[in-house]
Amino acid sequence: MNYLCHLFLSGDDPEILAGNFMGDFVKGPLGDAYPPRLRRGLELHRRIDSFAQNQPHFTRSRLRIAPEFGLYRGILVDLYYDHFLAVTWNDWSPEPLYDYLGRVRLMVEGKRSYLPERLQRLVPIIFEELLPSYLEVEGIGRALERMAKRVKRANPLAGGGGELARHYEGLQDDFLGFLPAAREFAALMLTENGQ
Repeated sequence: MNYLCHLFLSGDDPEILAGNFMGDFVKGPLGDAYPPRLRRGLELHRRIDSFAQNQPHFTRSRLRIAPEFGLYRGILVDLYYDHFLAVTWNDWSPEPLYDYLGRVRLMVEGKRSYLPERLQRLVPIIFEELLPSYLEVEGIGRALERMAKRVKRANPLAGGGGELARHYEGLQDDFLGFLPAAREFAALMLTENGQ
């Protein structure tokens, strides 16, 4: 999952939400480097990613994408699912998307001292440019083009916007099957851990 889905699946605890949000920027063992609830958010991020990789709808989405995208297909599906969550937001939340983004940004900013330095610099870009752009297929395409430039080796990511347009209905159907299962999974994990 990408930023929007991870935020959405975090619940309303600011530390869990911030931990889940920063999950892609924190590698290796977590140890005691973070407060317990922030560490729980990091663990939630990792568990959601593992859940997605083995979930049938997510797998179906990966297999829809042309084989030449190889191992990058999972990254593409992550972004596509953020797009589908953004465009169907009102089906999942009574809070308008832009209000939600403003509210959770304040939560993330409130935990700024724990965010990796690189992510601290990216927070304005993520909330002001990236996430709003996910409402449009073209926005996903632009995000993938930027991502392709950041990867050091040659990769096919820049062409990923075309795959979204080509398989739009099927991918959206997969997403609509995936999100309720992911929401239930995340809620169960948060309950098990005492949120």
